[in-house]
Amino acid sequence: MKKRKDLVMLTVTAIFMAMNIVLSSSIFSIPVPGGHFYLNDVIICTAAILLPPIPAMAVGGLGAFLGDLIFYPTPMFVSLVTHGLQALVISLCTRYLFHGKREKIGAGIGVFLGAVIMVVGYSLGRAFLYSTPEYALLKLPYQILQAGIGAVGGMLLAYPVGIKKLFQKTIS
Repeated sequence: MKKRKDLVMLTVTAIFMAMNIVLSSSIFSIPVPGGHFYLNDVIICTAAILLPPIPAMAVGGLGAFLGDLIFYPTPMFVSLVTHGLQALVISLCTRYLFHGKREKIGAGIGVFLGAVIMVVGYSLGRAFLYSTPEYALLKLPYQILQAGIGAVGGMLLAYPVGIKKLFQKTIS
């Protein structure tokens, strides 16, 4: 039984990581002033709600890193740290902040904190990488929108759509 659970966990982690990589591409992005608007935060938030902390970090950090490495390598280390930390915080809050029937509250706090981490991490990363705070400020409204859509989308997929319940049923 443990081998089956481990195999399912590994498979789900790999699928979420692949989805993160694909949604980190310019093919699925929306051009905005100062760069692109990506939807991979929805995948990162959903995966972090479902998965334990280490697999969640892999999906968030490594998935975004590999997506950037393949499609646009300049911010790949910013993505590794920022999205990895974002996923870790969401996963920890979902699992340990509240238990049982109040898990959704912990997940909500987690995705809010994850959104803040993402916006601050990318703003600081852009200011450092491109040596200009103005560039980071130009993209800031879109970063906030991306983080918000990711947080809300992740919560909707996990709870009202029922992916969390299906996932729990599959691994038990």
